[in-house]
Parts: sequence; C-alpha cells; structure tokens
Amino acid sequence: MKKLALLSIGIVILLHSCKQNDFDESKSQDHLIMSTLWYQKSGEMKAIYYQCFNWAKLRVEMSLQNNHSEIKKAVVVDIDETMLDNSPFETKSINTGQGYSRETWGGWTSKIDAKPLPGAVEFSKYAESRGVEVFYISNRGVADFDVTLKNLQNENFAFADSAHLLLKTNTNSKKERRSLVTENYEIILLIGDNLGDFSEIFEDRSLNYGFDEVEKHKSDFGDKFIVLPNPMYGSWENAVFENNKELTNEEKYALRKNALEGF
Repeated sequence: MKKLALLSIGIVILLHSCKQNDFDESKSQDHLIMSTLWYQKSGEMKAIYYQCFNWAKLRVEMSLQNNHSEIKKAVVVDIDETMLDNSPFETKSINTGQGYSRETWGGWTSKIDAKPLPGAVEFSKYAESRGVEVFYISNRGVADFDVTLKNLQNENFAFADSAHLLLKTNTNSKKERRSLVTENYEIILLIGDNLGDFSEIFEDRSLNYGFDEVEKHKSDFGDKFIVLPNPMYGSWENAVFENNKELTNEEKYALRKNALEGF
C-alpha cells in the first residue's frame, strides 16, 4: 500500500508538471482578443467616444462662460486610445504572440498610420475655435516625437505642433509636463483613458486597485476629468501583476485569472 501511495503521489506531481508546461507562448496575447474585438467592432465603443467628446465640448463651453480670468485656457489630452487608435498594434500582438516592447511598438509607430478616434479631431478643432489650446501629453517616448507629430498632423488635429506635444523623457508620471502647461495656461479640462492622465494622485494603485482615490475624487469625473474607454491595457494592470515587471506570460495569465471575482 505504501508503494502504491508513493506511486500515486508521483503521478500527481508528474501530471501537475505537465500541466504547468502546457502554456502556449504563441497564444500569450490571446487575452486581448475580446477587448480588441470590442474596441474595433462594437457600435458602443464609437458611441462612448462621441458621448465623451460631446460632453467635453459642453464642459469647455461652461468653463469659458463661468471663468473670466485673463489667463489663457488649455485642455490637456492623452494620445493613445484617447486621440489616436492603436488597436491594430494589439491585433498584431495577438497574431504574433509578441506583446509590447520598444521594438514591436516602434514597428507600429514608425508606420505613422494610427487613425483618429471618433470625435477626437472635431473636439480639437472646437477647442481651437473657442480660443482654447490643446496640449498632447503622452507617455510615448521622445524617440517617437517626429512620427507622433507627423501622425497628428496627417490626421488634421488642431495644435499639432512641437510646442503642444509633450512626450515622456525619464518618468511615466505626467505631473511635471502638466506643470509646464500651467506656467502659462489654466487647464480647464483633462481627457484620457488612464487615471494617470488626470493627476498623480491616481498613480499608486497598490491599495485596493486605486478604487479609494477614485471614490474620493468622484465629483471630478465628468467635470474636470473625461475618461475614455480602453479595455486593452493600462496602468490598472500593474496592481493585478503586483507591480512585478519580471513576470512570465504564464504567470501573468494566472494572476489575471486569479483576480477575477465570480460566484
């Protein structure tokens, strides 16, 4: 009986080991399929973008009516999944099994082919018509400056010039770049798909996924902050991955699944 028990344990260990090795790296980006499909093919996605930019116009108008200071006014917008659509990059990741890296991302941005998101160009032109300048603050690296500027110009965005484009240098935090804008402008509205696009207070999500900070500042959403949908990626993932940048794709898969709440 003792030998039989040991044999059974050995079989269980062997089967578990085989199961652990079953992870298919070629499908490591398949978690993006549903979110990218929704982003590209759902009418709801387009409707939400139009809704947000329509509301952004109203917020700009209300701010101008209620604010009579002589300080120049500005709107700060993110670029990726805010003004430009990079979902083809996610599709490429799904098809190749290769996720984000400087090389894969550079292969996409160098094509200068990202299309504007619904309502984005129109909003930039509306702001221009009301004398409000638009600043593009993105965490694209400065190496992407020329191709990013060209992409914005090709799609006829207002204020698509070097003075209004602020890319990442040495930190993901946008606090310093927002502060540069406030040296000469009053920021009346911020638009983005990531909470860090609005304030540094949202950057640390280690406590309760950042939910508590959102609750504290819930009155700012729809007022000074306009959030756009991006189910494909974002800083929210860091909390799911316990801020560990060394995880394998298999470990990420396990953490994603473990973080889900069910019944």
